[in-house]
Amino acid sequence: MPAAHHRPAAVDRRVRLQGEPVDSCPSLLPEAERGSVLRITEAGEEILHRPCRPAQAEFGTPELSRLIDDMFRTMYVAEGAGLAANQVDVDLRLFVYDCLDDDGVRHVGHILNPVLDEAGPVGRRLIEDDEGCLSVPGAVADVPRTDRAVARGFDREGRPLVIEGTGYFARCLQHETDHLNGGLYLDRLSKRDRREALRQRDERREAVLARRAARSAELDAATGRTP
Repeated sequence: MPAAHHRPAAVDRRVRLQGEPVDSCPSLLPEAERGSVLRITEAGEEILHRPCRPAQAEFGTPELSRLIDDMFRTMYVAEGAGLAANQVDVDLRLFVYDCLDDDGVRHVGHILNPVLDEAGPVGRRLIEDDEGCLSVPGAVADVPRTDRAVARGFDREGRPLVIEGTGYFARCLQHETDHLNGGLYLDRLSKRDRREALRQRDERREAVLARRAARSAELDAATGRTP
């Protein structure tokens, strides 16, 4: 999911890491400094259109930590607020995120095997707002989502997590969980709006991919890597 185009004018510097408040967090996470950029899958590829398998034996493994590192670097290069494992061609219920909510609070972390609490009638509103997807490069459409979301799952070591979000971060939690269930935001659109989103993608895709390549080169230079 792309980062929000409309950031709050005065950004509150509070940060929640893995759902818990922390004093500070670097703009570029250590995970992203260690990771490598992976290819982002695109709408139409089979892995994006079926549910991902739950993590089981992966907890606590170096392979899982390496995947999370790679996903963070890939997400930053693509200017994303969230990225699911099947978007880098990995069949696993995992997503990473670095996303501001509407109050300017930065939410950073990862979650495995997430399940969203069912939206109840009290305290949640359905909001229609701009939404895009790193797997549909260049396209944006209005998508209705609830303004609050709670995701329950596990961290990389298998410890339970509860991640709560409001506003744009709630949208991010719902969008990424949709990915792991085999869905894209395109599936939530009318036929007309879907055609328009795909038209935007066809028109803008090459420019978006070129920008990602340039950002990857910039990040390599900033972190001391050579081609």
